[in-house]
Amino acid sequence: MRLLAVLVLTLCCLRADAATYYVTVAGLGGEPDYEQRFTAQAKDLDRVFRAGGPTAHVYTLTGTQATAAQLRSTMATVAQSSTAADEFVLTLIGHGSFDGTEYKFNLVGPDLSAAELAALCDKIPSKRQLVVDTTSASGGAAAALERPGRAVIAATKSGTEKNATVFARYWVEALQDPAADTDKNEAVTAMEAYTYAAKKTSGFYDGQKRLATEHAVFDDIGRGDPVREAGNGQGQLLGSLTIVRYGTVGKVAADPAKQALLARKEEIESRIDALKYGKAAMEPGDYRRQLTAALVELAKVQGELDR
Repeated sequence: MRLLAVLVLTLCCLRADAATYYVTVAGLGGEPDYEQRFTAQAKDLDRVFRAGGPTAHVYTLTGTQATAAQLRSTMATVAQSSTAADEFVLTLIGHGSFDGTEYKFNLVGPDLSAAELAALCDKIPSKRQLVVDTTSASGGAAAALERPGRAVIAATKSGTEKNATVFARYWVEALQDPAADTDKNEAVTAMEAYTYAAKKTSGFYDGQKRLATEHAVFDDIGRGDPVREAGNGQGQLLGSLTIVRYGTVGKVAADPAKQALLARKEEIESRIDALKYGKAAMEPGDYRRQLTAALVELAKVQGELDR
């Protein structure tokens, strides 16, 4: 448990001056309705991510720009510009296909397979990555995309769920709705956004009295089958990846003078999460001492941020 806490501390310290690179792609719609929907969702994400301030580097491909060649070029730019300490978020919106063996993301012109997408992500030096595949059949891409340090979210549990998804709608909504921020710290993590979107997606089908044709899953340990809920180690990386900040925290994130304090605050919160995950394996007294110390430290940092 101490080793885990040290690892979390080390990773968060590396992120003190880190940037986040966002690449969002709205793939081929095929029909005007889908084309408009996918483009609007990508533009909403573009606006949300750009509000993150100077440390947010945002690349958004829609319409005729959503080609395999343009995506490769964009990913190459990110690979050259980013560092190991930076974070990387790739969001795929649109249609996917799966032939029983291979997943492909539908683009203008030639499509890209999951293996090709994984290879592009592998060239990004960022040690903390998130791929959010909101397309139909996206579950078929999870195995190829898995890698330690990379969290993968898919709108469907397998490649055989091939109907158009609604998960993208609620993922975008999660990054704009304060209700997704369940711990009320004015920041939405990937885990919070996933939980919000998955619950809303399920509610959509219940409300329509329709059989659900999509079941969102995630993997953030880099191996094994994706899961639908956190547990057994799954969910820690997603819980430490902050996607958006809003309110006072959002203003602080855009203030260079306070970015170091905010990074320290998020590092302490990650330590607290690590303690909670490992509570069962710790001596009760040791757990209480470490948790109390972290909470006191968090209160002091919060006080400095509030000044």
